[in-house]
Amino acid sequence: MTKKALLIIDAQNGVLTGSRPCHEVPAILERIAALTAKARAEGIPVLYVQDDDVGPEGSEAWQIAAAVAPQPGELIVRKTACDSFYGTNLDAILKEQTIEHLVIAGAKTEYCIDSAVRRATTLGYNVTLVGDAHTTSDTAVLPAAAVIAHANRLFDGFDNLANWSEVVNAADVDFK
Repeated sequence: MTKKALLIIDAQNGVLTGSRPCHEVPAILERIAALTAKARAEGIPVLYVQDDDVGPEGSEAWQIAAAVAPQPGELIVRKTACDSFYGTNLDAILKEQTIEHLVIAGAKTEYCIDSAVRRATTLGYNVTLVGDAHTTSDTAVLPAAAVIAHANRLFDGFDNLANWSEVVNAADVDFK
């Protein structure tokens, strides 16, 4: 059986509700919270990625949103680049735990979510992007809902070398 992990990316206060608030934050956090509860109940590892550039360490902006905060013992990988794997030990942690499939949720869609999905597939992981549990802000060109819809279309059936990604809604995530 393929071993999965839930990867929550940049679900930090400063990203979600900072100077450029993200789209539908309360609903997104509710879905991520439900996913974390389901993963924990099924014994699936829950890992977090936290961007150190969001605010000073320990600040309210830097903190992971309380609704989806890690429990004691859950791993937090800190990063300084858009790519969750770049300059971090995320890949080593996943390989050490023999994870083969990532279920990804969080923010921001066109930056850190996009980078994580693409990079994960080139590193040998299959990916389920939770289509209704990632978010971003409006841009000068597109509203957030359009950015999210585009990413969901792009990554549903995305093949990269031998690995792939799919998009499913939170209620349909199967950790088995």
